[in-house]
Amino acid sequence: MKESGYISAIRTEIRVRHYSYQTEKSYLYWNRYFINYCQISHGSEISASKIGQFLCYIAEQCNVSASTQEQALCAIVFECRYVLKMDTSGLDFPYAKAPKRIPQVLSTEEAKQIIGQMSGDHFLVAAILFGAGLRLKEALRIRVINNKSIFIHQGKGKKDRVCILPNEIISPLELQIEKVRKIHNKDYKAGFGMASLPISLIKKYGASARKFHWQFFSPATRRCIHPSDGYICRHHIHPTAFSKALRLATKKAAIDKRVTAHTFRHSFATALLRKGYDLRTIQELMGHTDIKTTQIYTHVIGTHTSGVVSPFDS
Repeated sequence: MKESGYISAIRTEIRVRHYSYQTEKSYLYWNRYFINYCQISHGSEISASKIGQFLCYIAEQCNVSASTQEQALCAIVFECRYVLKMDTSGLDFPYAKAPKRIPQVLSTEEAKQIIGQMSGDHFLVAAILFGAGLRLKEALRIRVINNKSIFIHQGKGKKDRVCILPNEIISPLELQIEKVRKIHNKDYKAGFGMASLPISLIKKYGASARKFHWQFFSPATRRCIHPSDGYICRHHIHPTAFSKALRLATKKAAIDKRVTAHTFRHSFATALLRKGYDLRTIQELMGHTDIKTTQIYTHVIGTHTSGVVSPFDS
């Protein structure tokens, strides 16, 4: 089996199940890595021993994290189950257990200091991350906002939800919408103006994808070719561009903590918990399926908020 046809078959199975584009890239990467490392030329050559050999290699030689090892295993199991039609029940590989860590959080003052060092699209994205508790990709994929709330379409787990919109950023957001409108009008006059839509959705909406309400609120500086459907569109700013701006802002604000985009999300939940909001409300705003995920923030704020006094202090 040639690699090109093999990888094409995996891609087809992924798209049939409507997995995200990010999952598609990840699964294809790990399967290419696996078949190249084990020098597999045909699907019949794949065995449990070779899978174990590969997983040991990336764990011991490449020093990947537990979550990365689990991701690689999921990609290979997907290939065996849906492409090769193998019975995966006999693959006796335990999923690597990632350590449970208490997330790093910022105080409201620290978060605002960092956000204050940012400008333009990066400022608005950071403000929404902290003000609404979104994931970075959810924030970047927001289309033009028309009311005082944020609608998240198919966030993690393909779940829709409505999030709060901070009042303090409504005015700068209105200015941003006008900026996006000018960019879109310029693209439209140049014969472009197509929005970047999920895989194959362009076939459903066709020319209506040129309408303004489809545009991202944080558009990229350049037009690009859609990675799967091949038309020219304008995507949102790249996550790495925001991460770079965030590192610079953290340095300027002299905050001596490791700050990522997800730190704002953790800080949002912790701030609400400290204000007395119940876990169920926070769970809905965060989009957590299981309330146990939300309960981690009770460990972040510590036991001092419940009135417990150290024996040493008494």
